[in-house]
This record gives sequence, C-alpha cells and structure tokens, in this order.
Amino acid sequence: MKMAFVVYNEYVDAQVTGMLKMLSIDYYTRWEHVKGKGHGTEPHIGTGSYASTNAVLMIAFEDEAPLAALIQLITAANEKARRADERIRLFQMPLERVV
Repeated sequence: MKMAFVVYNEYVDAQVTGMLKMLSIDYYTRWEHVKGKGHGTEPHIGTGSYASTNAVLMIAFEDEAPLAALIQLITAANEKARRADERIRLFQMPLERVV
C-alpha cells in the first residue's frame, strides 16, 4: 500500500479534480487554503502580490495501478505548465496500515 500527498495551487483545482474523476479515484482527504512555498516558486500564503493558497490531497492506495496512472497524468500536466507555480507535486510514501 502507498500513501500520496498531492500538493497544488488552488488555481489548478479543476485540472486535478478532473484527473481524479478520469481515474475513478473518489477517495481522499482534502485540505484547502494551505499556505507554503516550494522550490523555485513564489510563496502561497494568501496575502501580498501572490494572494493564492494551495490545496493538499491525501490519498491512500491499496492498489498501485491508480497511483501509477495518476503519476503519469501529473507528469504530463507538469510538462505543459508555463510556470513552476502551476506544477502539481506528488509525494509518495509507504503506507503500513489502514484501520
């Protein structure tokens, strides 16, 4: 089993939601208005010149096939991103147990 955290600027929420729908991934926990700064991006802290914030999805995958498909879609989307701030990040880790 794997756990993935998908972090993205809320500006691209429709794109990320579309990916999940396309892959029939209807299970996740979502955090909205998340503040932070990534490598090579402007801060997303909800104030100032860049008043945007991020969203985070936590997704537990019992089967790795949907995760692999999501990674492919995110990789393709990131190749088309005009700015680093438009890139979608996916952090993957082992998941030992779901109770």
